[in-house]
Formats: sequence, C-alpha cells, structure tokens
Amino acid sequence: MVEPSSADAGWDALEAAFAALGRVLVLLDVELRVVRTTATLDAWVCPGACRKILGRSIEDLLGPRLFGADETVRASLEQGSRQEGRRAFVQCESGPARLASVSVAPIPKDAGGWADGAKYLLVLRPAEEDELILEGALAAQGLVARAPAMLKIVRFVESLHRSEATVLITGESGTGKEVIARAIHSSSPRRAGPFVAVNCGALPAELLESELFGHVRGAFTGAVRDRVGRFDAAEGGVIFLDEIGDLPLILQVKLLRALQAHTFERVGESTSRTLNARVIAATNVDLKEAIAGGRFREDLYYRLRVVPIHVPPLREREEDIEPLARWLLSRTAAREGRAVRLSTDVLVALHRYAWPGNVRELENAIEYAVATCQQQTVQLEDLPPEIATALSPAAPAERSEAPAPVAADDPDEAGRLRAALENHRWHHARAAAELGISRTTLWRKLRAYGISTSRP
Repeated sequence: MVEPSSADAGWDALEAAFAALGRVLVLLDVELRVVRTTATLDAWVCPGACRKILGRSIEDLLGPRLFGADETVRASLEQGSRQEGRRAFVQCESGPARLASVSVAPIPKDAGGWADGAKYLLVLRPAEEDELILEGALAAQGLVARAPAMLKIVRFVESLHRSEATVLITGESGTGKEVIARAIHSSSPRRAGPFVAVNCGALPAELLESELFGHVRGAFTGAVRDRVGRFDAAEGGVIFLDEIGDLPLILQVKLLRALQAHTFERVGESTSRTLNARVIAATNVDLKEAIAGGRFREDLYYRLRVVPIHVPPLREREEDIEPLARWLLSRTAAREGRAVRLSTDVLVALHRYAWPGNVRELENAIEYAVATCQQQTVQLEDLPPEIATALSPAAPAERSEAPAPVAADDPDEAGRLRAALENHRWHHARAAAELGISRTTLWRKLRAYGISTSRP
C-alpha cells in the first residue's frame, strides 16, 4: 500500500475544509494559469470544469476585467498585495454565468508541498450569499453602484490604479466623496501608505495652517513644542483635503506652492520640507463660481483638477438606493450582531424619498431603523418620520403643491430661499437652519419653485 505524500495529504485537508465551507480553491502560477483546483468547482460551476480549466488562464474562467494585463488585481499581486471581495462572473460552457466573490493573494513561501508550482491562491464563493449586491449592481473598493453614472465612476477609479495624479472630487454634501477618495488610494501605488483626511472648513486659517503644515516651537503664542502637520503625517500615502472650497485665500497660496514645487515649510521655519504625499481634494462648492467671486484661485483650481470626478446626487441615481440600503443595513446590523431585512413598503418609501442629504442621510436613516426595529424586518414605522411618510397617499400631492411661505408676511419666498443658499454657499443644512426648516422641506420648496438644488 502506497502512503500518500505530505503534499497530497495537505491538499486533501484543504479541499475538505473548503468543500465544507462551500468555497472553491484555485492555485495559480506566476502567469496566472490554473495549476490546481478543488473539486467543488465542478459542483458549483458545471461538470468537468476542473479538468477543462487546468493549465489555462484564469481569465478563461473569470473573464478579463479583474485579471487583464493592465487591471488592478494583476497589478496588486505583482506587488505582493492581496485583493478581497471583488466580483466576477464565472464562465460556464453548459449553463449561465454565475456571479462570484473573488479573493486572491500570494502564497507564502513556506506553504508546503501542496503549493508546488503555484504562486497565487484564489478563493471563489457565491456572491448571492452577501445579500448586499443585487443583480446588476457592482461593489468595488467600498463603492456600491448600479446606476450607470456610478458604475462609470467605479470603472474610472479602477483605471487609476497606476496613477499618482492629483484628483479633484466634486458633488453635493453626503454623496460619498471621501469613499471615492479612499477607493482611489486603496488601489493606487501608495496604498501601503497612510490616508490622512483634513476638513478645510472646520478650522480658522491660523489653526488650519498649523494643522496642514505643522509648526516649530515658538512659532506663535502657545506653540510650546514642535508639531507634525498633516502633510508630514501623510508621507508615502495620501492627504485628502475635504471641503477645499472653504480653504482661506492665504492658505490657497501656500498649498499652490506646495503642489507646484513639492515642498513646504512648517509655520515658523524657513527650511523647506519635501512633499511626499498624493493630494486628493473634494468640495461641494462650485469652484468656477468661487473663482469668479474672487474666493478661490484659478491657478490652484487647475493644479487640483488634474483628474476631475463629479459625483451625482442620490436623487439622480435612484438605481443605487436599494443596493446601498441593503449594504448599509447589513453593515449596521452586523455591528449589533443582528440579521435584519427591509420590508417591501420600506423599499418603496426609500425610492420615493428625495434624499436631500444624499448617501449620508440614507446611512443615518438605516442606523435609525436598526435602532428602533424590534423584529427581524424593518417596517415603515421604524424609519425616520419624514421618510416613512413618503409612502403615504398624500405624499405625491404634497410634493407637487407649492410650499407654504416661510413667513406669512414674506412676499417673495423664492428670493428668500435663494438668498439663504447664497449666504451659505449653497450648503443646504446651514441654509435650512437659517430659514428654520428641515433640509427635506428646503429641498421640496426648491423643487416647487423650480430652483436648482445644486449651485447654479
């Protein structure tokens, strides 16, 4: 009787473990050709799949989108990094393609005999297990998309995997600009470095300068020790400058010089320091209008806008509402150790609601629903009131009627709405606060009067 080798025994153990989990294990060589695969591929895809795929490129099984010569997964593997939770359709000659979740990583050098001839390990599992990504939707690098406009952005982000160019992301508040910035970073050559975020509208100019560039001891009253700025902290990675449209003019000059010369000085120091961080900026401000109004430098605008990305508001990509809601629900419920579903009425209400706060408001609504839901299915009464009423019979009529005046003695409400928005640079929450109404009411009034909900 011939005893099995340790390599065969190791593979048999792996195969049994992956079969028990309902997963497919595939070993790839340095050229991404299939060296070995578990028998679960036959059961999961189609009979004979294991035999037919041996020695062939993984692209023959999963298509070229992930593993093409210039694609992100191939580039990550070549740099020794792993990729997790990517999506691909498994090709089958005798049946329909099946959506799979794909994770792939380099095999450790001390893996053992079972990995002889293999360079990479790939794991497949049914994507439908997630209940997060619905048919026709795509998730990549934390982005969930089904609407054509967002799918285009996801593809574009993936195409930037070899670039270190400066990026400017524009769009209304809450549309997910930072999520896109993080996705760009996580698939870029600098992904091993830090991601440092700064809100440029959160601090006055004198404090923001120190926050960004750092300072030396004695630079100003209260500077009792040296401080490392965010540009230093982001070395080797990315600095994300959020709300760049609110950056004071005096700091715009210093940022422009840093971008042009790739150097900067700490406050109170004359020695130049090298800027070794990629800059990604974002704003909900119309920078062209800000330039015309003398609030933003035109030369800085074009220095930032090397790669522009505009994120549409959620109301313009209704196809994204359901997959986003399911993804947010799963993530929120998981933190509490719960499994919660959305009722049909809730999904209808989510689609009817206007979402003036965009994805951020949707996330808040889902967290509210999970907190108030006592059962396993979220019902209308579990939603915030303004969203739950979107399904009431009166809701469509309410949206089509002209809104009541903000004040009884105000003869020109439309003018007052515009003035409030202009006072706050089209920031809906701040304008609504000035008017004494909610953001939802503000949005409905704007639509009723035919006023653009974004900066003209």
